[in-house]
Parts: sequence; C-alpha cells; structure tokens
Amino acid sequence: MLQRLPRSRYVCPSCSLRLSKQSNRNASTRFQDAARVPSTPARTRFAPSPTGYLHLGSLRTALFNYLLAKRTGGQFLLRIEDTDRKRTVPGAEERIIKDLRWAGLDWDEGPDSGGPYGPYRQSERSSIYKSHAETLVRTSHAYRCFCSPERLKAVAEINLKIGLHTQYDRTCYHIPLEESDDRASQGQEFIVRLKDPERQPFFKDLVQGQIRDGKVKTALQKANDSFDDPVLLKTDGLPTYHLANVVDDHLMNITHVIRGAEWIVSTRKHLIMYDAFGWTPPIFGHVGLLLDKAGSKLSKREKAFDLTEMQEDGVLPEALNNFLVLLGWEYKQQKSDFATMATLKEQFDLRLTKGNPTVSLEKLWYLSPKHAQLRVLDGGAAFEGMVDLVVAAVHKFVKVSHTSATLPIVTEAPEVLREYVSRAVQSDSKNYITALHFVENHPYYFLNDPPYKPIDDGREGRETKGKLKIHELWSDAQIRSQLLEEISLIRDDWTYDSLNGAIVRAIAHFYCQPHGIEAVTEEDFRIMMKNRVWRTLRGYITWGFHGPSLVESMLLLGPEIVLDRIENLDVAWTYDKQAASSRLIESKSPRPTSSPKAA
Repeated sequence: MLQRLPRSRYVCPSCSLRLSKQSNRNASTRFQDAARVPSTPARTRFAPSPTGYLHLGSLRTALFNYLLAKRTGGQFLLRIEDTDRKRTVPGAEERIIKDLRWAGLDWDEGPDSGGPYGPYRQSERSSIYKSHAETLVRTSHAYRCFCSPERLKAVAEINLKIGLHTQYDRTCYHIPLEESDDRASQGQEFIVRLKDPERQPFFKDLVQGQIRDGKVKTALQKANDSFDDPVLLKTDGLPTYHLANVVDDHLMNITHVIRGAEWIVSTRKHLIMYDAFGWTPPIFGHVGLLLDKAGSKLSKREKAFDLTEMQEDGVLPEALNNFLVLLGWEYKQQKSDFATMATLKEQFDLRLTKGNPTVSLEKLWYLSPKHAQLRVLDGGAAFEGMVDLVVAAVHKFVKVSHTSATLPIVTEAPEVLREYVSRAVQSDSKNYITALHFVENHPYYFLNDPPYKPIDDGREGRETKGKLKIHELWSDAQIRSQLLEEISLIRDDWTYDSLNGAIVRAIAHFYCQPHGIEAVTEEDFRIMMKNRVWRTLRGYITWGFHGPSLVESMLLLGPEIVLDRIENLDVAWTYDKQAASSRLIESKSPRPTSSPKAA
C-alpha cells in the first residue's frame, strides 16, 4: 500500500511521476478485480439446439455460465432452442439433458423442472414470438416480406454475380403497413424481416473488449439497394434464432451471456432488436473456439473428443470439468491446476482469455488421477460410482478381448466382483485415468494369462556393476524356486506382513550365497540382488505392469493365483519404458495405452 508522503518532504519530479503512475495502476487493478465478479446475482443460461449432441466446446460454454451463476448466488437456466424443425435430431434433447446431468451442471429452471419464466422449450413459445414480431412491425423496426422462395433465390444468384453477399433487395421494404396488413389478412404467406440500419452498433465485450468494426453500407450496396434485413419470423410462424434468443433472454431476465466467438457477428443483430424494443441488453462475453493440435476447429466427429466415448470409457466428469474450465479461464489462485467443483464455484470469475485454446488431452490425463484419489478419500456415493465404472469396464474388456482367459473372480456373483474391484481401485487410484484404462493397465487382476506375447528384448542382465551380471550368477529358475519355497510357507497366513517377510527371506537367501566377485562392494551386491528378485517377482505376478505395491497386488490376487503364476508362467515379464511407455493415441482412442515386454 503506497503511503502518502508528508507535504514538507521534497519529492523530485521523476519520483512524483512514478508514484502517480503506480497509484493509478493500483486503482485500475482494483477496478478490474471488481469487474471480474458481478456485484449482484447473475442469471445465466445454456441454450442448446437439438440439431446435434453436446461436444467439448458446448459443454465448456455451459460450464462457464453455470459457474458464473453459482459464484454470484444467481440462477442457471437450461433453455432448448428447438425452432429449426428440419434439422432437429430425434433424441438429441434427451441426450443433451443426460450429458449435462452427467457433468453435474444442474439447472435452476428448465424444460423438465419448470420455473417462473417458462415454458423453457422454444417450440412451446411461438405465440410469444409472433406477438413481439408484430410489435416490431407496428413500430416500423421490421416489415413483412411476401417474396416467394424462387424470387429470393434469383436475387441471391444475381448478388453473387456482381460481388455482393446473398442479401435481400428490399422489394417489400416500402410496402405501406395498411397494404401489408391487408395482404396478410388475405392469407398471403410472408416472413418478417428486421430493418437493418446502415451502421451496425458497437459494443463492449467482457472477453474481447470493444468491438469497433461496425460497418457503414458500402456505395455498391447502396447503389444496388442491398441490405441484410435478417429474417425474424418464418412462414410457419416459428421464429428464427435471432428473434427467439433476444425475446427469451429479456423475458427470462438473463443478465450475462457467455458464448462462443462465432456469435459475435450475430450480437449486432441482437443489439439492434434490443434497441428497437427499448430493452437493456445483457452483458455479452465471447470466448475463443477450441482448436485441435493442428490449429483446426475441434471436430465433433473426432472420437477422442466425443462425450459419449468418454462416458463409456469411464472418464470422471469432475476431471473433465476441471480440464475444460482451464481452456480459456485464467486460474491463478493456486499453484496446481487441480480444482474441485466446490473450489470452482468459489473462485470462478470473468478472467476469460481472448485466444483460441488448443485442446491437449494430456492435461486431462494428468488431472484424472487426482480426482480419482479424492473419490477414494471421500468414499460414499462418488467412490461407489467409480467402482461401478470399473466393473462395467471389466466386462467390456474381457468380452471384447479375453473372454476365455479370465480369472474366476470375473464370473463370480456381482457383489463378489464388485468388492474385488473396489479393493483394486483403492489400491491404485493414483493411476486411474479412465475406468477402461485402469482395467487395461491392470489386466493381471482379471486375466489368467498375459494379454500380449512375450518378446525377448535382450535386456535381461540390467542389474550390473563392473563385470558383474546378476543373471549369470542366479537364473530366473533359481529365483523362482526360492520364492515358491518361502511364499508357500505362508499361504495360510496371507497378510501384508507375512508376504513381505517371505520375500525378504527369499532375497536374504541370495545374500548368503558366495558370489566370488570382487568388482562390487557388498552393499552394491545386496541392492542389485534385491532389485533383481523384486523385478522378477513382478514379472511373474503382474507381468511387468506398473501399479500399486507388489505385495498389495499379491494380497488381492490370493495365494492360489500367486503361487500358480510363479510356478507355471514360462517367463518373467518386465516393463520397457522406452518401447512400451504409456502414450496417448488421440487419433484412435481418448485414453493412454501401455504394454509390457518379457525380460
């Protein structure tokens, strides 16, 4: 905090200027901070069209609006904009509602929950739009157009030839209102068009700043009497997006609209209507579009970004929300990007970025285990839901790839399998990315045999020091025999301490064997021998896959399976970080995959 200097103390002009600038800068910062969070409750909405399904971009838009409402103690509305009958996809509305509920974005008012400003489905509000379109006609801000579709098509073709956009030539613009009323009463088909002013309005955007590129009609447009005059009401009496959007946002008392930057062009049309009605518009914020790594707009058809695919694979919705909110919001409250929904509701503000974020799912895979661990820690319904996801993934995994090689536990009663999966998830939630990824990277919990054929990579003797190679002193067969001997002794006392003690005794057996090598110290030898035994044992039990502590895995598998694998597996598998490291294959699947090799 800057302290005012006593008047009697001399301050040189240079310092005085610097202090003045700093004071102004601090005042500006305080003003900006205050503007980042509305001082009154915000009413926001998400208004999807059932012409398709939700994708990452639309879910992010819904999330921004939801968080702004919750941060300010306001309301979040769901409105279905279903006036485009030709493009409506059957079942899309139900799917949109299902996806939003899965994401945890519950609305305060909507088509299924009602509210004081309903109905919340635009197809049920046609009389409201007709009335407001008529108001604009009566106040000379709009007019009826009786041109046939054939004539409009011909006008568009002519405009293209002379270098104009396919705009209307205002043939019906000058029809007197009395004549227009008479023709309408006779049953002539018409549409209602908004009178497009010569100069488009400027506006200040929450995200993009001042939008200053409003245009005056060009000389060529004026000479050809060519104007946009967008359609507000169609011949079937249903509104276009522009009219319905403005009327509904006003009547539903929407205070803030956050949407994609592609709607900036439409915002001017909306502001013209707000002015024509004499209404105060909401505050607009247009966020950048999501891009893929190639810099192209995110494709709705890309499997890796498909919401249904993510749900089926067991992506946690809170992890996806955490990931999406970072694509365009400056989260600077914490050192980590990890944030729960409760944290986001408390800290979300309007520090939204102008640019187009690039979607890289690696960040999602980084955040997912953190949310999984929190579910395990909290327990309750959230954890049980994650267990359900993994159980479903187990059935999918064994059905698609390995039906004949499953462990008996997979075909046990549902409650038995569920308890088994619950223990598996608790043991290694730090490696939960998706449910299917968890199963694919813990196949030893569900299969009898390794899911891949062993490949000898020639790297058996990795524990070396000087000229010493451990595998030349003791083979896998010798290590196998010693492990079998020690672990068999405690099969009826299958506890963590007993298992760990048996393995320690097996390692100690080799400590006591003379190796006759003077090239290493005794300490080096013990470390290498310990690593060799543990690595070999992991190769037998988990086939080289990384996961929880090996003893925890052995506890869960039980003595019969553990002893059978040590005794009968042909080769101890190992995990090759270079050849089989986890990697994301976004072109085929939204999850990382990994595969081990045999030592």
